Amino acid sequence: MNRMDGVLRKVRAEVGSLEEEIVATLRRLVRIPSVVGEEAEAQGFLEELYRTLGLQVVRVLPDLEAARQHPAFIDSGMSYRDRFNILGFLEGDATRPSLMLNGHVDVVSPEPVRAWTHDPWGSEIAGGMLYGRGAADMKAGLLANFFALKALLQAGLKPQGRVSLASVIDEEAGGAGGTLTCLLKGFTADAMICTEPHHLNITVAHAGVSHFRIRVRGRSIHGGLAHLGVNAIGKMYVIYQALEALDRTRGGSVRFPLFEKGSGRSCHLSVGTMKAGDWSSTVAGEAEIEGRVSFVPGESLAEIKQLIEATVLEASRKDDWLREYLPEVEWVGWQDGPWYQDPSHPFVQTFKSAAEDALGREVDFIGRAAGLDTRFAPHFGMAAACTGPRGYNIHGIDEHVELSSVFDTVSVLAATLLRWCGYDD
Repeated sequence: MNRMDGVLRKVRAEVGSLEEEIVATLRRLVRIPSVVGEEAEAQGFLEELYRTLGLQVVRVLPDLEAARQHPAFIDSGMSYRDRFNILGFLEGDATRPSLMLNGHVDVVSPEPVRAWTHDPWGSEIAGGMLYGRGAADMKAGLLANFFALKALLQAGLKPQGRVSLASVIDEEAGGAGGTLTCLLKGFTADAMICTEPHHLNITVAHAGVSHFRIRVRGRSIHGGLAHLGVNAIGKMYVIYQALEALDRTRGGSVRFPLFEKGSGRSCHLSVGTMKAGDWSSTVAGEAEIEGRVSFVPGESLAEIKQLIEATVLEASRKDDWLREYLPEVEWVGWQDGPWYQDPSHPFVQTFKSAAEDALGREVDFIGRAAGLDTRFAPHFGMAAACTGPRGYNIHGIDEHVELSSVFDTVSVLAATLLRWCGYDD
């Protein structure tokens, strides 16, 4: 047995001793609602937690004006009042590689709550799973970052390079006030891991993402004279069907193997909201949908926008009303291309080797058909990748995380810190 094998056994034992504390801390954090824009209480919790390790802790306030100048900026349209990021630093030798462990504390709405069989804020445990909004995406990974460092320090293994723990806001809305702001303010590292959930594989790519809004006009009139009106809801259905057909076509023809490994399909087009009319006895005079389209490396944002606009136009030309009153297509929110990290980079290879040592099995490289904060890293000369626990029903009903995989994630991160940053014992 070599020296590293002995060190890893020591780390695994330390992680094992922390399992009850990990679960208790995760349950407390999941019980704090931190829907996008309402993260302050949860961030206060993380701030105090970081202080228990004796870290230098900094609050980083969103800087929208600075972020707006950056090519990866996404305007969420949300206020940043009373919102802040929490960074904790364990200083190290500036000549040794540094690492940032990044996670977001913001979560999406749990609605419709009535559809849940577990309280979304209840942190209920059943069958080795912890249920709750954000349990998987991504409070489990966020806390795994903390406990990886805690396990090392308790084992008497201090990383030689600087270690940063980042609890950021705004990831679900594009990250401008979160990770991007932190990096713009100089809080960088040689490499970054985002502990997004995904079965403990290593993510090195994600899809390009574009959000759109489409408005359709109708002709309003009293419901008692509905035969004289034009219902915008029905006309929007023409557009919706065309978008659904495009999604099926692209889903079967656009291929990117890394995304298929990670998400089962390479790209998606989905409609997330629909608004129409304002009174039940009035024929709807306007309808609006908002949606998201993703795309793969090799496709450009401009090409995807042109494809959506052409699809809407073609569908409209087949309808007498829509041909005269063409729908309006607007591009809103997230607009950014795919991210790809070269797996041969020394950090990624170190990460993979450490993960395999910690898990005792081969770890695969995957991609994801969703956007991640790793996309900011190349703009700052940083290597980046993701790993995280097994999470299920992410953004859905009865979201949950497998607790044993959370402990495994802690071990993987601890091993990576040792391998990448070096250590003193």
